[in-house]
Amino acid sequence: MTPDGLNTNAARSPEAAAAAAAAVVASVALRPWLWPAAGAEALRMAKPGWWRRWPPLPLPDPALWRFRLETAYGKEGDGVPDPRDIRSFLLWCRRASDWRQR
Repeated sequence: MTPDGLNTNAARSPEAAAAAAAAVVASVALRPWLWPAAGAEALRMAKPGWWRRWPPLPLPDPALWRFRLETAYGKEGDGVPDPRDIRSFLLWCRRASDWRQR
């Protein structure tokens, strides 16, 4: 664990990262009303300075991603998020954003 509480003991395998990315994309691909929330959350979770590295994609910081999965599902934080959980989280983010704009 780092001083900020993020578990960085083991790097995510490329296969696990690809499976998680596929789960996220599949969860929102056919739901355009979730795209703005997904984009905002991608930028919020992106590694600082993501635009300076190739490819310039707002990918989440591996330590933050592991921490979020570990707190949600337990174990080592190397699983794949449940598509229903992704949609539920994004709907919550969307409602929270709507509430803040009032």
